[in-house]
Amino acid sequence: MKIGITGATGHLGRLIVAKMKEKAATGDLVALVRSPQKAADLGIEAREADYDKPETLQRALDGIDTLLLISGSEVGKRAKQHQHIIDAAKQNGVQRIVYTSLLHADNTSVSLATEHRATEQALKASGIPHTNLRNGWYTENYTGSIPGALAGGAFIGSAGEGRISGATREDYAEAAVAVLTSEGHDGKVYELAGDEAFTLSEFAAELSRQTGREIPYKNLPEVEYAAALASFGIPEEMAKAIAGWDVSVSKGDLFDDSRQLSKLIGRPTTPLSVAVEDALKQAPKAG
Repeated sequence: MKIGITGATGHLGRLIVAKMKEKAATGDLVALVRSPQKAADLGIEAREADYDKPETLQRALDGIDTLLLISGSEVGKRAKQHQHIIDAAKQNGVQRIVYTSLLHADNTSVSLATEHRATEQALKASGIPHTNLRNGWYTENYTGSIPGALAGGAFIGSAGEGRISGATREDYAEAAVAVLTSEGHDGKVYELAGDEAFTLSEFAAELSRQTGREIPYKNLPEVEYAAALASFGIPEEMAKAIAGWDVSVSKGDLFDDSRQLSKLIGRPTTPLSVAVEDALKQAPKAG
């Protein structure tokens, strides 16, 4: 049985490929990527699969039985891109699709959900047996800002006291592997999130504890946070989007205590303390 993995050279995709190689024969895995050269180090077959070139998708999905559709990275273009690959999957007789969606995609205020809802609807319309993995926030969404927080002396955001049920990419990767390598998941929707929720104040407190420095959380109005992000070089539209996602956090949209993720992976999700510790090990040293 051949398993095709889209976005295999991305952060999540690489983790999934590495973990799949522990569970399945290398010859059964195919990286479906825009640039096969970038997948050379994955150690599996790589095929060109450009969401914007449907003809490449037809060739790429030849002989693929199960497709892991990792949502694309181009916000605003994803619904159309995902439709292209779902259409190609149907024409090629793909038997099963596993899709990485967004936590509570059907009722969240997070702007990203619009494209995920459209993709979930397209999957349903396709008639192909499928599973929706509704991934919550990656803890890395915040640990990635640690160097900036250390440099600036504060962690900033617009999340208020909203609780974030974050988990690491590795946790979500293991969930995808669990679904790809076992039966009984067709037609299911998994709301995936970390076991332990945290506020950004608690995140900043953990960062302070581990660094021995006082790094407070500074909550900003949405407009001010967006402006601050733009001043760091983030494109204006993306800065506005990120600030908007934090406002969704303040409404509780990224909280979930169902523990479906830890049940799927058979272990507790990675604690915030461990994620912060790992990020600090990787952060560039000052001086």
